Amino acid sequence: MFGYDEIRQGVRFAFTDRFGGASKPPYGELNLGSASGPDVDGVIANFGLIASEFGVPAENVVRVSQVHGRDVHVVRPDDELPTRPMPKADGLVTTRSDVVLAVRAADCLPVLLSGDGVIGAAHSGRKGMYVGIVPATVDAMRELGASTITAVLGPYACGNCYEVPDAMRAEVAERVPASYSETSWGTPAIDVAAGVKAQLAELGVEVVDAAACTIESENLYSYRREGPESGRMAGLIKLVAP
Repeated sequence: MFGYDEIRQGVRFAFTDRFGGASKPPYGELNLGSASGPDVDGVIANFGLIASEFGVPAENVVRVSQVHGRDVHVVRPDDELPTRPMPKADGLVTTRSDVVLAVRAADCLPVLLSGDGVIGAAHSGRKGMYVGIVPATVDAMRELGASTITAVLGPYACGNCYEVPDAMRAEVAERVPASYSETSWGTPAIDVAAGVKAQLAELGVEVVDAAACTIESENLYSYRREGPESGRMAGLIKLVAP
């Protein structure tokens, strides 16, 4: 169920793999994608399993409608759950200890952040890195009082595999130079994690690299490898009792 699961300084960080859920082929087993898609029953059941693992009601696993943008949704102390309609955003931030923040991905980079009783989660693919969703999430956390922040980076399509047209690489690297990469077979590529690490370094955020390549590992979902029938994994973060 979890390819990575660790408690650090009163915060639980986890990234799912594709095992231990209720989804059926071709989405099996732990698809955490859209609850309105063809695997609706599996997705609902799987989020129920995630909620149980974290010890919260299913509605307290908070997620957003991800649009590859820069907006951050703050889950405030008096917000009713579940949030309906689901906000369009690619970052989540809260100070609440009764919720799990969840961002979904299947090649994009999930980033989990914590500091001073504030937690955040960001969905940063190529577009999100370009527009700065992770820096926007850090800014939202600092507005809530976080000063010393740690970020944990999860599975994504690595710079050795994420092939793109040369013009796209040049455009992205002009804004985020550290993202410039080349595939292992010598064609233009983008390394989203390298770019996000550079953004976090500029903000003074400590980085823990828990990444694995979604394209290379069959334990993980990959849209590039599997196409439209790929499921989705999740990055999950929750404040826990010391």
